[in-house]
Amino acid sequence: MASLRRVKLLADTEPLRNRDYRRLWTTNIVTVIGAQLSVVAVPLQIFQITGSSGYVGLAGLFGLVPLVVFGLWGGALADVMDRRTLLIITTAGTGATAVAFWVQAALGMTNVWLVLCLFAAQQAFFAVNQPTRSAAIARLLPPEQIAAASSLNMTVQNTGMIAGPVLAGVLVPVIGLSTLYLIDSIALLATLWAVWRMPAIPPTGTARRAGLREVFDGFRYLTAHKVLLASFVVDIIAMVFGMPRALFPQIAHETFGDPPEGGVAVGLLFAAISLGAVLGGVFSGWVPRIRRQGLAVIICIIVWGVAMGGFGLAVGLAGHWFGLGVWLWIAVAFLALGGAVDMISAALRTAMLLNVATDEMRGRLQGVFIVVVAGGPRIGDVAHGFAAASLGTAVAAAGGGVLVVIGVVLAALAFPAFVRYRITRAHAAV
Repeated sequence: MASLRRVKLLADTEPLRNRDYRRLWTTNIVTVIGAQLSVVAVPLQIFQITGSSGYVGLAGLFGLVPLVVFGLWGGALADVMDRRTLLIITTAGTGATAVAFWVQAALGMTNVWLVLCLFAAQQAFFAVNQPTRSAAIARLLPPEQIAAASSLNMTVQNTGMIAGPVLAGVLVPVIGLSTLYLIDSIALLATLWAVWRMPAIPPTGTARRAGLREVFDGFRYLTAHKVLLASFVVDIIAMVFGMPRALFPQIAHETFGDPPEGGVAVGLLFAAISLGAVLGGVFSGWVPRIRRQGLAVIICIIVWGVAMGGFGLAVGLAGHWFGLGVWLWIAVAFLALGGAVDMISAALRTAMLLNVATDEMRGRLQGVFIVVVAGGPRIGDVAHGFAAASLGTAVAAAGGGVLVVIGVVLAALAFPAFVRYRITRAHAAV
């Protein structure tokens, strides 16, 4: 009996019995780590070329604009093209930009605008690829396995967000930036092989073009389905008000004594949310059995807000009663708790999105999902930065957590259908 409980507690691996999904998931482990190497390499190279953090910040704009534009357009493409074909094109395109990064670094080129444009092109391919991949998975797996697959996918993503930067920090002084780009290029071959082996996934809807009208059709569909609209609203509330990552460098230096150039504290703070998400994914075996998914999402986001409020409180109390080291670990623990419940919330919201939406609209809604996931934290960075400048980091972080709780409760009252939403027994994992 104890053994059975442990199996149900651990991640549900039933989707891995599907050969095509298993190939995608397994090769994605390699690809995600490779991509995270480039996430570190690009800002490092820009700083080496310019010596300016302003140019490094400009990379965020060069990444966000194509992510929004091509995320929305890519979602529309995923609804009118064979999704396997689109995945092959975008994976090959991402690989081509990685090769271009390697070539320019290996040749010792120092044109920052070339690096920024390559980064924008890479993000454009990524923005089309991600909604296509998510919409394709919904055709590969039965509805009752979508939540488990979402948990498995996010566990890999967050593992890569921890392992990739750590490996990059170790490897850059030894092998250099150009070789780091080359590793990313080679890693993408694994995913290209996996999507090449997938079956054809032709469109099921009547739309045959991917223009502005089709993109706006996705927004109209979203506003007409309150459950889906609410899933985006609560995520925006959580990320805009409750994502304090922009404060981590200042908190690490001013509160926990890191040197200005960075140290152990800033590394722990940045890794904590992803670490919590990985742990949440590993022990997510019970998530696919949740029937009242809307209510579960509301509870998760409330816990996220409480965790971020606890993080801000720990920052404010640092130095009182206990040593700074103790308060650092308390702060990390709150962030990790937030990461764990955020993973569960994201898995459930993804499952709701793929199960509620019709197949002909899944690509476009996944495009909106990518924009929200990418844009929400960036808006949160700006909000927390301004709040910290006038109120201090502890108040900004703790106050953001309080606003999350208030905001999500108001959202629950505004969208009662979301709170009542539940999957049928036929769709629940048993």
